[in-house]
Amino acid sequence: MTAALAEKHTGTVPEPVPDTEPPTAHRPRGRERAFDDVPRLQIYVPLGIYLLFTLVPFYWMFLFAVRPTGSTSLVPWPMTGEHFSKVWNERSFAVFFQNSMIVGVCTLIATTLVALAGGYALARFDFKIKGAFMLALLCSQFIPGALMLVPLFEIFKNLQMINSLGSVVIAETVFQLPLSIILISGFIKNVPASLEEAAWVDGCSRFRAFCAVVLPLLRPGLIAVGSFAFVHSWNHFLFALMFLSEQDKQTIPVGLNTLIGADSVDLGALAAGGVIAAVPVVIVFAFIQKWLITGFSAGAVKG
Repeated sequence: MTAALAEKHTGTVPEPVPDTEPPTAHRPRGRERAFDDVPRLQIYVPLGIYLLFTLVPFYWMFLFAVRPTGSTSLVPWPMTGEHFSKVWNERSFAVFFQNSMIVGVCTLIATTLVALAGGYALARFDFKIKGAFMLALLCSQFIPGALMLVPLFEIFKNLQMINSLGSVVIAETVFQLPLSIILISGFIKNVPASLEEAAWVDGCSRFRAFCAVVLPLLRPGLIAVGSFAFVHSWNHFLFALMFLSEQDKQTIPVGLNTLIGADSVDLGALAAGGVIAAVPVVIVFAFIQKWLITGFSAGAVKG
């Protein structure tokens, strides 16, 4: 009404009111739109090929483990547990499994605690050789474990730790620490320092503020580092082979090696041992995959 009267008296046309409504859903949105335009075959075919090459060896191992001796069927039926019973009772896999679990859990705890302390120091403190120390951590990843076998063997021999699970735990922890410290350091940098400072103002010490404020936010990073250390120590063959000569101290990778004879190989027993070795790793990743991905991605944002 007012606009019509103004037009009548002044002879001018009022300016149109700009449209402030949000864009409709039909408007393209950059990357999401480009991703939607990708044919599904270009996504599913490579993934299918990858899964084929990944799952077929596991199926083949499972097939040899559960089918009777002498069977050539490609379908695991009828199924038998004779191979599992043989390796678990006759080939001392119960002892190997226990030793591997001890090494894995102890390596997980030691790596996580030391990496947590080192990562906090790198993330919160400035010192002169900080850059050189970070460079040394990165360069240590290029040193193969086989190169350190002789020095480590001499050290553990002088410490009378040969044929001790502690020697394997120490060796595994040392080789896991550089990457673990870098990951934890990057994850701690994502936690604002102002949160700790607020706790200090409230009367908390640095350690108490860290435990109450920072530590709960590091759960994805700690799970990522701990799981990586556990899986690596569970599967590692070289250190256990060199430092453990007694059968009652050996781990699962060394136990699997004993199933390979000079003239023949018991494929059923070997496959059953492989299934036993793979089950804990599969269970761990099935429960922590969400935290694992979050931890590695968050720890790589800053650094």
